[in-house]
Amino acid sequence: MAEVKLFGCWYSPFSRRVEMALKLKGVEYEYIEEDLSNKSHLLLKYNPIHQKVPVLLHNGKPIAESSVIIEYIDETWEGPSILPKDPYERAMARFWVKFIDEKCAVAMWKACSSPGEEGEKAKEEASQLLKFLEEELKGKKFFGGDNIGLVDISANFIGYWFGFAQELKGLELLTKEKYPNFCEWVDEYVNNNFVKENLPLKDKMIEIFKTLA
Repeated sequence: MAEVKLFGCWYSPFSRRVEMALKLKGVEYEYIEEDLSNKSHLLLKYNPIHQKVPVLLHNGKPIAESSVIIEYIDETWEGPSILPKDPYERAMARFWVKFIDEKCAVAMWKACSSPGEEGEKAKEEASQLLKFLEEELKGKKFFGGDNIGLVDISANFIGYWFGFAQELKGLELLTKEKYPNFCEWVDEYVNNNFVKENLPLKDKMIEIFKTLA
């Protein structure tokens, strides 16, 4: 049996993405929890460029960056497809993951964590960006259609983590009135049995966000 190890952090949405992908494929793996304030020599050895979680170790070979890892998992192991089979749909899934990671999540986090004018600008930017996701989800249960796929897994921060940050900061950025399709997706997502099994507990998340936000 191939040796698979995952270096992660329990409250990291990026680590949780990879765990979801591994479990979706039915891959057995050893999980190694990292203290991000005191990173292990192994994490620094296997990811010397970014020095971040997650890192997947497969037969001694390290792979970093959650989106890269998930594609590797999808191509390496049998099981339900995470990325679409159709080349165009696969390209669009990659596009939306990049959009979520580099645009949406960044603006939404800044809206919660930045003070004053910077925070207000981030709220406006996040509001505009969420409109694209609202439109993309029109008539869909999940981003991938009827089943959870790459974009749904990769949207875990804005689908679950952001709710705690928004609540603690008293924001009303993401509401059903403004984004009914997106909020319906959130409800479907967090109440999906497979997803629920792979999300951190609410009480623990609230505590960690009190220290981060």
